[in-house]
Amino acid sequence: MKKYFRLKNLLVLVLALTFVNCSKTEDIPQNLEVNDFVWGGMNAYYKWQGLIPDLSDSKFSTREQLNSYLSGFSEPTELFNSLLSYPNEFPKDPNRVFSWITDDYVALENSFQGLRLTSGLKLVAVEYADNSGNAYVVVRDVIAGSDAETKGITRGMIITEVNGTQITTGNVNQLFTPNNFTISLADYNGGNPTPNGTTISIVKTEVTENPVKIASIINEGANRIGYLMYNQFASDFDAQLNQAFADFRIGGVTDLVLDLRYNGGGSVTSAIYLSSMITGQFTGEVFANKIWNEKVMASFSSESFIDRFTDRLLKRDTSGNIILDEAINSLNLTTLYVIVSDQTASASELIINSLRPYINVRLIGTETVGKQVASITLYDSDDYTRNGPNFNGSHTWAMQPIVLEIRNRDGQNEPNGFTAEVQIAEDNSNLGVLGDPNEPLLARAIQYITTGAKGANFAYQKESEKPFWNSQMRNIDYNNMYVDIR
Repeated sequence: MKKYFRLKNLLVLVLALTFVNCSKTEDIPQNLEVNDFVWGGMNAYYKWQGLIPDLSDSKFSTREQLNSYLSGFSEPTELFNSLLSYPNEFPKDPNRVFSWITDDYVALENSFQGLRLTSGLKLVAVEYADNSGNAYVVVRDVIAGSDAETKGITRGMIITEVNGTQITTGNVNQLFTPNNFTISLADYNGGNPTPNGTTISIVKTEVTENPVKIASIINEGANRIGYLMYNQFASDFDAQLNQAFADFRIGGVTDLVLDLRYNGGGSVTSAIYLSSMITGQFTGEVFANKIWNEKVMASFSSESFIDRFTDRLLKRDTSGNIILDEAINSLNLTTLYVIVSDQTASASELIINSLRPYINVRLIGTETVGKQVASITLYDSDDYTRNGPNFNGSHTWAMQPIVLEIRNRDGQNEPNGFTAEVQIAEDNSNLGVLGDPNEPLLARAIQYITTGAKGANFAYQKESEKPFWNSQMRNIDYNNMYVDIR
């Protein structure tokens, strides 16, 4: 058998496994095409390929042997899950491998750019204080343009029933699954909410969320504090992000609060752009080092696996044509204040990790998720890209396996997550208005900037106050960090 490797746009493209004198199309039964794609992509790219006996390069010596193996799995998800590793790189939770497969790559692609079928509600669920097993749901945010926003639902509202059924610790995810549902609102009542008689019917619609939710300037004495709430690293909105920093520059911003409390990640390229906007004085310096599996790492020069700070925002279409090329608006900051939570993951953590060798990064909030690995989208073509040769258009399966670990310039990452030095959790009885200087987490960040005081810790004082579920888990790209290959 042969393996072919080539490099394109400084990203590794590993060509499909082929056998001597045998073509893929001639030797793969139609009912095994998707399974063959799964095995080939995982063999080529999976970060821990070398740990999986069934992914070994020497496992199969003939196409017939591979076909026989593939026929033992009734459907692609079964095969995919059997090939996942549970390495020690995940000390907090060995089951969080962050790899997945989907039978709808269109939905996956849309999710990367913030387009989803959604109610617009961003929710967390908390058990009642009386330990009854009942639960209530808190509205943390509402997406602009969604049905929830149209119906007047706002941050801080409490939901106790869906379609007349009491929410519990066991049914919350199921209750919010339908494309339309009716919620019953309640008053907080010390963590044992009481119904207030208000019901609202909601319909899920396709909505594109602008991740640049808030970009404002707050005047506090001599400090002009930029506040950016950024909810997803979505490359389609890089220009809007750059414009926000242009406004910060024009406004004479002296300090920046970057709010990533609800940001589960996204594009590594967008993370490089954002870090370059925050700084600007490190163009060409190492932003991060990417560590792929051993056979990929051995095939290319070390420079191929380095991401660097940049001074230009450059975007190409799928054919490689430049569709956006503009100078990055940089603030040249030496200190950054970041609001974080247990929903802050992947590319959000990459920002923190990659900036900390260069500038002071101050964290306000709670402990982050701890995800230092990234994925790519693999499609069923000869080079596993969307526009690759022999793309199989007969199905819509795609994979998003973990393919690399990312470390900063000094070889560091934090698989256990980052712990905030100013510890404060959101209070379900007093969430405040996002972007308002009096909102509790932002207020603490402003206090830290203007006085240097960290204040008392108000992270979850009771474990029961900590959410056990959040609606973002339902997103196909939940807590994902990815690099693009074309």
